[in-house]
Amino acid sequence: MSEQDYLKDISEIKNLMNRSSRFISLSGLAGIFAGIYALIGAAIAYYLVVNSGRDYLILDGHIFRMILLDLALVALCSIVTAIFITTRKAKEDQVKIWDETTRKLLMSFLVPLITGGIYILIILNQQKYGQTGALMLIFYGLALVNASKFTIGNIKYLGYIEIALGLVCALLPGYGFWIWVLGFGVMHIIYGSFMLIKEKR
Repeated sequence: MSEQDYLKDISEIKNLMNRSSRFISLSGLAGIFAGIYALIGAAIAYYLVVNSGRDYLILDGHIFRMILLDLALVALCSIVTAIFITTRKAKEDQVKIWDETTRKLLMSFLVPLITGGIYILIILNQQKYGQTGALMLIFYGLALVNASKFTIGNIKYLGYIEIALGLVCALLPGYGFWIWVLGFGVMHIIYGSFMLIKEKR
């Protein structure tokens, strides 16, 4: 065998070892859909608050409950879409999707995310609304970075951006809504588009 053949074999073995220890790359299309869902959800929340007759929320108010439902639907739609697209992509690539690596990925992602969700509910119950957007961005970013070691791709960089936006949001709470839209909506679409172009290449 020539030296070029050896290098090719080594490259293929390295690729197989990498895929066996890490999850498949998350589809760029899933990221785009997540961003679109976030923008739609933000538009609905904005409409609800603007037409409520006041520019603030009351924890036990009807508008607040509607916005919580809105956020839950955005998260649910994003998760369902990501599972559907990623599962279909795995079948096309003939990659096993539900295994020990997948469980590690989910645990790495869900632990900081659920912890952040519980903490946000606690401070909301204490009627501390100002940092909600910042905390959502920070904990979501931490979840992405934590789970990135089980993914093939650049999802950790999206996590870093979300964390940075969360810190900016903490410094500028008056712009929290728009920074949330930038983080969960616009950045998902940009990241998803970048990954989609990379996948096609």
